[in-house]
Amino acid sequence: MSLIDHIATIPLFEGLSRSQHEALASIALKRSYKKGQVIFSEGDEGTGFYAIISGRVKIFKLSPEGKEQTLHMMGPGEIFGEVPVFSGQGYPAYAEAHLQCSLLYFPRNVFIELIRKDPSLSLNMLAVLSWRLRKFTALIEDLSLKEVPGRLAAYLLHLSRKSGSDDEFDLDISKGQLASLLGTIPETLSRILGKMSRQGLISSEGSRIRIRNRATIEKIANGGRKLENM
Repeated sequence: MSLIDHIATIPLFEGLSRSQHEALASIALKRSYKKGQVIFSEGDEGTGFYAIISGRVKIFKLSPEGKEQTLHMMGPGEIFGEVPVFSGQGYPAYAEAHLQCSLLYFPRNVFIELIRKDPSLSLNMLAVLSWRLRKFTALIEDLSLKEVPGRLAAYLLHLSRKSGSDDEFDLDISKGQLASLLGTIPETLSRILGKMSRQGLISSEGSRIRIRNRATIEKIANGGRKLENM
């Protein structure tokens, strides 16, 4: 796939014309990162944003004590590091290659110049930023208002929708990373998965998960029912 074709598949740039994709391709820089390599750190100058061609990127925060809180796990077609493009401030979190990654990097200065020449580019970016804000707001709500079973149930439903399957899919991250994403510890996550399995709500084999009682999982995710103690 050519660079222009890659850019055309990125949701941020969907619906743009061929000439606009060509203009974006003219400023994009290809970058590769090995698994575990830091792409940028919180507070680094926001010199540009990234689009994922292949691999997976983890966005996370670190507390002063070194405790990690995973904010997002991002895959092909998704963008990250875009906030400083408009704010002119530093990156608000860390980005690390969760798997070996191939990325496109769009330098801030030349991207802003493209927007000045063609303001329609900014409309797509604002739409993506609005969606990201809603997603982040939902994450904060889950972490602050829902109990861990509700957070887990909501994530399992998210994965089922993302996979295009109604009931069977693979966990896209390790259980330790999932625990961090849900704001809990691996031991608690394992206990809850065990309860869900024993109550016939899900079944699992390795990273493969099957939702066996979607109605109850949805009720737990929405706070309409609690997971029974067993």
